[in-house]
Amino acid sequence: MKLKMKLQSDTIFGNGMSIPGGEDISVLHDADGFPYLKGTTFKGVFREELERYLSWEYEMKNMDREEVGNAIRKTSAQSEVHSISNRICGFSGDDGSFEKKAVFEDFTLSPNLKHAMRQEIGRKPELILESLTNLRIFTAMDPDGSGVVKNGSLRMARCVNHGLVFYSEVHCSRENERIIREVLPLIKWIGTMRNRGFGKVKIEVMD
Repeated sequence: MKLKMKLQSDTIFGNGMSIPGGEDISVLHDADGFPYLKGTTFKGVFREELERYLSWEYEMKNMDREEVGNAIRKTSAQSEVHSISNRICGFSGDDGSFEKKAVFEDFTLSPNLKHAMRQEIGRKPELILESLTNLRIFTAMDPDGSGVVKNGSLRMARCVNHGLVFYSEVHCSRENERIIREVLPLIKWIGTMRNRGFGKVKIEVMD
């Protein structure tokens, strides 16, 4: 299945690195300067949403039953949720031998956009990255209620510009396709600092 992800707000595809004297949070990008999101990172977000979805589905199936045995049903539900999640996403730390698990490719910009930018800018990774991202500055207020900025709290993060569209593909078994299609549109937030409004996305399956 081919996937389309549109950024509805600035988004941080953090690469886990910082630049001394500059960015505290840098954006993951390729050698040409184009930002992208790792498929494995997305898969972690997908697994979280999948397990929420399965828990809700299990509750809906059992909501009319008597309250007696609630703890037993809850334990059974958790076991079933983890079983289905592992079947679809694979086991944590597995070696890739689980053939039926879903595999997400990296989310990247379209080849046409990359080609057009190379034609316009040339092969200048720093300029390409700057044109597709922006720097955001953050501070924290002192907890004493004085309204003064907390000393040493200044942070800078590089964000991918909202409005950009990224594409990926998920490879999965036919038996898992239906539930993957149902869960994907439920993912609304991606990346770092989601609690601050970054990383709002719209994900679609492209038929």
